[in-house]
Amino acid sequence: MTVHFLHTSDWHLGQFFYNHSRHYEHEQFLAWLLTKIQQKQPHALLIAGDIFDVINPSSQAQKQLYQFLADAHALAPEMQTLMIAGNHDSGYRIEQVEPLLEKYNAKAVGVVRWNQDKSLNLDRLILPIYDAAQNVIAWCIALPFLRSAEITGFNEQTSNSQSAIHYLHEQLIAEAKRRKTPDQALILISHAHMQGGETSDSERPIIIGNEEALSTSLFDDAIDYVALGHLHKPQKVQHPHIRYSGSPIPLSFSEINYKHQVVDVTINPTKNSFEFTALEIPRTVQLHKIKGELNEVMQQLKNLPNCEIDSIDQREYVDIEYHTLTPPQLNLRQQFEDALPPNRYRLVRISRQYLASLDTAHHAENMALEPPTPEKLFQQIWTQKGYNNDDTVTQDFLSLVAEAQKQLEDEHTH
Repeated sequence: MTVHFLHTSDWHLGQFFYNHSRHYEHEQFLAWLLTKIQQKQPHALLIAGDIFDVINPSSQAQKQLYQFLADAHALAPEMQTLMIAGNHDSGYRIEQVEPLLEKYNAKAVGVVRWNQDKSLNLDRLILPIYDAAQNVIAWCIALPFLRSAEITGFNEQTSNSQSAIHYLHEQLIAEAKRRKTPDQALILISHAHMQGGETSDSERPIIIGNEEALSTSLFDDAIDYVALGHLHKPQKVQHPHIRYSGSPIPLSFSEINYKHQVVDVTINPTKNSFEFTALEIPRTVQLHKIKGELNEVMQQLKNLPNCEIDSIDQREYVDIEYHTLTPPQLNLRQQFEDALPPNRYRLVRISRQYLASLDTAHHAENMALEPPTPEKLFQQIWTQKGYNNDDTVTQDFLSLVAEAQKQLEDEHTH
């Protein structure tokens, strides 16, 4: 008995990219996904967390999700949608609308729940997947992003995060193995950072360094497929059947070259066979990263395609990193804007890299000539420690600097 499903994650609905809404790009992705669902009529759609970009998503972002679920159910009434909360989601919020989700044959698992006797509520985390005749053809263990406060301190096996995570996997996999028959598949869906996974700079760091990245040894050999969310690059982790589907659109300029995809999976448990196809998602808005010395940058900007795009939501994003020996001219941004072909691009970021003088360039190519700012120093140390650059962390640091400066000024004035 085969089970056929689609695996996707990290939609980040409601994301703003340098203050530009991604609503149009998400609409295009969801419309594309609906055509795939209609063609393939899978048994299930698995969404492995980070459905929304923020814990309190806008009404527009929520409407986008629920409209999609309604449309998907109309096109494939037998298909079940199973989704879990990621670290960007509020687990309680995505579970709140359970009666609405049931109408669309959808289920959301947002938080790990415990029984009064401090045992794990297994029934909410082990979900059956049915065929058209309502036979159970697979069991799906659904593990939302595991927040320490929600999984520790319940019994002696959950004294800290690591032991609690091991305990959860052990309990759930053992119970799922008890429930399944040899002709039923066993799937696990999880939002987590796995050891060996390749990150981009847009994933919010959910671990310090790499200490708590999880090992694939948590997954028993009985599991036919592990559908992962959190890392935005589509990739396998050690084994072909343990995969991140990746995000459907590039969420930062470091993701320009990702082959964004939805994974189409078929499992035949009796033959112990697993097949998957990557369905490549068309990119509807292009991103351009322009690098070089000022004259090279200007030339590259002028060489960009120049057909106008009427709708601002569909215009392409441009990130400029220019290399220079001298401080920038005051009207540099305007010069860049003027060099760009009109009404086609959105210039969202300009960064400067000072170059060492030519005779010392081979000794220190990127040596900064000006004294580093506190922000630069902080970012250098943060990166050296192996943490991802994260705008919110930088903002927090800058607000501390501002406080410290204000205190110093206050002391001088008194």
